[in-house]
Amino acid sequence: MSSKKVTKKQLLEMASDLNIKGAAKLNKAALIHTIQIAEGNSPCFQTITNCAVTPCMYRAECQV
Repeated sequence: MSSKKVTKKQLLEMASDLNIKGAAKLNKAALIHTIQIAEGNSPCFQTITNCAVTPCMYRAECQV
């Protein structure tokens, strides 16, 4: 998986594709949590130490 961080612009595009309203008002972590929920995943971004979930597009920022 890429070690590049996901940009806010990319997240807003994903949110738009998922019909998430008010995405522009959310901070990056809250936006990622909202996207994770909309995709049917656990909103785990930056909440799990030593996460073993792979692949994950947020790993570069999550496990710091």
